[in-house]
Amino acid sequence: MSNDLIINVAPEEVSIALLRSRELTELTKEKSDYAFNVGDYYLARVSRIQPNLNAAFVDLGYEKDAFLHYLDLGPEIQSLNKFVKETVSGRLKTASLRYFKFAPPIRKEGKIGDVLKAGQTILVKVIKEPISQKGPRLSCELSLPGRYMVLVPFADKISISSKIREASERDRLKNLMQALQPTNFGIIIRTAAENQSADDLEKDLKDLMTRWDAAFEKIKSGKTPEKVLGELSRATTLLRDLENKNFTFDSIVVNDESYVNQIRDYMRTNFPDREKSVRFFKGRLPIFEHYGINRQIRTLFGRNVPMKSGAYLIIEHTEALHVIDVNSGNSVRSGSSQEETALGVNLEAADEIARQLRLRDMGGIIVIDFIDLYKAENRKILFQRMRDAMKDDKAKHNILPPSKIGLIQITRERVRPQINIETAEACPSCQGTGKVTASVNLTDEISTAFARKVEGSPNQTLTLLVHPYVEAYLKKGLFSSIWKTWKSKYGRRHRLEARTTLGMLEYRILDSQGKALEDV
Repeated sequence: MSNDLIINVAPEEVSIALLRSRELTELTKEKSDYAFNVGDYYLARVSRIQPNLNAAFVDLGYEKDAFLHYLDLGPEIQSLNKFVKETVSGRLKTASLRYFKFAPPIRKEGKIGDVLKAGQTILVKVIKEPISQKGPRLSCELSLPGRYMVLVPFADKISISSKIREASERDRLKNLMQALQPTNFGIIIRTAAENQSADDLEKDLKDLMTRWDAAFEKIKSGKTPEKVLGELSRATTLLRDLENKNFTFDSIVVNDESYVNQIRDYMRTNFPDREKSVRFFKGRLPIFEHYGINRQIRTLFGRNVPMKSGAYLIIEHTEALHVIDVNSGNSVRSGSSQEETALGVNLEAADEIARQLRLRDMGGIIVIDFIDLYKAENRKILFQRMRDAMKDDKAKHNILPPSKIGLIQITRERVRPQINIETAEACPSCQGTGKVTASVNLTDEISTAFARKVEGSPNQTLTLLVHPYVEAYLKKGLFSSIWKTWKSKYGRRHRLEARTTLGMLEYRILDSQGKALEDV
């Protein structure tokens, strides 16, 4: 199975596609100017206390105040507040916590009004991005994730991932971390640390301490609201969390040179043997078009999602509830009973549903109406398949066994807005009127527009983009075609290319730099 990361960098956003065996598995979109990502630290100001919610609303610079619940303050919130106050006032000269005197921990059943006051400056971490009409959700329990460990300020405990099972390795890691552990910092050892050298672990710890020092320098200004520590870009975060001895990217392809250099620097530092897997995309087609990602997006993000057997899913969304209906469609399994056919379709659907949850980043409650299975053992097989299909899902989730009427309920953590790509479009040919210009006039219209652009852009190589069917029509003919006639007339250097993203009667003309000339 090949794993490829395809990154499309555009002026307004960066789109990241994870392909497994060339199938789209994850899609992430990040606005270029978006500031509120999970894991970002902000120096912020408490806007108001809401006693009935036991929560505070915090000015983070977003259009809506962020939400901070008492249970997300963490037991050491008083120590954190003291640290922020002394740093802003200038009394604290270093980010080190070696000589920092802790305040008493708060009670779990306390009131937020006893801890925070309106107008107070606090240090917070984004744990949920703004979703729908809600602002970001915050926490004061700080943690800085690295490649091999997570650094936890205002703590002293060393924890080891439960996935590291060998007792001797757990002892080695614990003893090593005890020797390196900074005073008043806790450490969570990640699974990726297993069998890593002491030098690599020490370097990772130093990198995390450097990030903490950088945050301290920004806190000293006392300016609110201000981001004091940003999470890595989505691409490097994905590399940090996925790239390990059990999972590697066969290729990381990017269409922007500065982004390529950024990722190469990260790989050179953290995965030097994998640096050559990063490469710059030089193709003439858009990168997502070249790798067939646009076609998969148009297929996978619709209300109806087809499967290879001929069965299909129907997916409906509400604010916090998603309903998925499994339909057998024209799926036929020769020699199979109705129960066997239903089981086969359900198992295929379980795999596709797990893919869809990750792809769309669906969160909240998901209810799946599978095809009825009458045998208890088959329902158990389906439940186990659903659990296996979702075992690689990084989002926290819980799967309930099938009900008597064949429903499976899943709750899945939602920390970012769901990716919802509208695949039903207003007809570009009629603009929704239901009437179009006669298709026989299309070639004349394109020819006139192309001639005008050639005349207005002398010495440039123009590219005409059309729907694949129109491209085939223009190139039809072995020795003579409409396109060959146009090239003879307007210049042989010009190009004709197909785009699946264009409507049937839609076309675009690009200049030598690939920029669209005035829409025609």
